[in-house]
Amino acid sequence: MSKPIMAKATAVWLIDNTTISFKQIADFVGMHELEIQGIADGDVAPGVKGFDPVANNQLTEDEIAKAEKSPLHKLKLKFNAAAQGEEKRRGPRYTPLSKRQDRPNSILWLVKFHPELTDGQIAKLVGTTKPTIQSIRERTHWNIANMQPIDPVALGLCKQSELDAAVQKAAAKRAADGAAMSDDERRKLLSTEQSLGMAPEPKIPTAIEGLETFSLREDDEDDKDDDIIDADSFFNLPGGSDDDEQP
Repeated sequence: MSKPIMAKATAVWLIDNTTISFKQIADFVGMHELEIQGIADGDVAPGVKGFDPVANNQLTEDEIAKAEKSPLHKLKLKFNAAAQGEEKRRGPRYTPLSKRQDRPNSILWLVKFHPELTDGQIAKLVGTTKPTIQSIRERTHWNIANMQPIDPVALGLCKQSELDAAVQKAAAKRAADGAAMSDDERRKLLSTEQSLGMAPEPKIPTAIEGLETFSLREDDEDDKDDDIIDADSFFNLPGGSDDDEQP
């Protein structure tokens, strides 16, 4: 947690009970400096009761004293064990209404290009249900004929880091199970960061494809030796003799 709970009430308490500058309070509670000025003038949050951050384990007295002595000091939120894990998302991923129609296309992309991902992993990535994933895997979905595979990252349904983490987890599981993988499957198990860091494979020009296995055999060399013509036989034309020469 980077900001205190009940930010406006905390700001009210700090204004009433400390000499900390408006800028310091604004940075600590995540509000604009003009809002803090409005609270001090009574124009903003009238009637709001102050919330003591010291008594509620959000600030220490030493931290407040440092901020009062130095206007450049930034208040630091005290570690609160009870607040740990509050920012962690719980339950299924929420998908905006505008993007829900694209969700089947993203599932089709994941099923096609990352078949090693489990239904549970795909459900967490794009926020769907296992029956929907199963129907797309088996191509029994009611709209399968009109669906096109689209990267869920491009659709904004998940982050690239989340997709890479799921792929790496699938790769580790496949390696632990000792299952044999084809070259295509091995490439699919690479994350984007790993695949971009790989050296490009040398490509053979199309004009000489198939010649990489060409080799010169010994019998070919023997045939070459037999075909060599000496100079005397070359100039000895047929039908000619020494008697036909003119004096």
